Order: sequence, then C-alpha cells, then structure tokens
Amino acid sequence: MRELKKYPNRRLYDLTESHYVTVEDVRRMILAGDSIKVVDSKDGSDITRTILLQILSEQEAEGHEPVLTNRAIEQIIRFYGNNAGNVVSRYIEQSILTFLEHQDQFRRRMREMSDLNPFNFMRQAMERAFPDPRRPGTSSRGANAGSTAAHGANAGSTAAHGAEARGTDQGKDEV
Repeated sequence: MRELKKYPNRRLYDLTESHYVTVEDVRRMILAGDSIKVVDSKDGSDITRTILLQILSEQEAEGHEPVLTNRAIEQIIRFYGNNAGNVVSRYIEQSILTFLEHQDQFRRRMREMSDLNPFNFMRQAMERAFPDPRRPGTSSRGANAGSTAAHGANAGSTAAHGAEARGTDQGKDEV
C-alpha cells in the first residue's frame, strides 16, 4: 500500500518513494495495481476517498465514459444515512469483484483458445467424425492392399528402369 500525505498547498507527497506526486501520478499508481492511503497533513485524517473521487471526476472531465450514471450516483446519495447503505456498499463491492473474476476467467479462456490452432482442431474433429480407411489402424484390408500394390508397382518400375540402363550400357560396349 502506497502511503501519501496531502499538504495545505494541495500537494501530495508519496511517503513510500519520498517525493511529491500529482493526482495523475496517483491514478497511474492505481492503474498499476497499487492501493493507496492518503492522510491530511494537518489532522492526520484519512482522505483517501476524497482523492479517489477526485480522480473519477477528472477522468470524466477528460471525456472518458462515466462508469456511474447520474441515476446511480443519485441513488447512492439516497442510501447515505439509511440502514441499507452498508448493505448496498458491500453489494456493489462484491458485484465488482465478481465482475473482475468473470473477466479474468474470460481472458484466460480466450488465451487458451488462441493457443489452439483452429485448423488442427477442425482436422482432428473431421478425422474423428469420418475416419480414413487408408490410414493404418483404421482398416487393415484397405491399407495393406494398397500398400502391397504400390510396392509391386515400384518394384516393376525399378526393374524396368534397371533393364533400360543395362541396355544402354550394352549398346555402348558394342559400338
């Protein structure tokens, strides 16, 4: 957790790294996965929420799409001072955590899918659905018969080629 202190001159000091930071720097810390705690230098009160809300407000001012609609913010305001406020706070937090879990699962599954070669996947599916009788192990009669015929043809071709070569050599010796 990064600890920050806010001074009366509106400057933020990073106690962890020992230097002044801007609100934009704090936003980058959060985007990098750091948690922050901001205390007021005058009285030591925790003003983290104020800084976080400021970051949200500045993001919207820069033109980013609002995460919370006006209607949602109005309803959240109505929950303050209400017994349901604590329940709603936990519900919203749990909903966001669940959303993040589902997002991580989706990303993991997409990575797993991208690691698969779609052509190999389709080829394997086709081979399972329509086995090739010429492949070894799928049909012994068809595979062996073709193999024997091919060997016989190759043997005859080799013999013919050998005789042809010998005939040529014999012709040269006689001339």
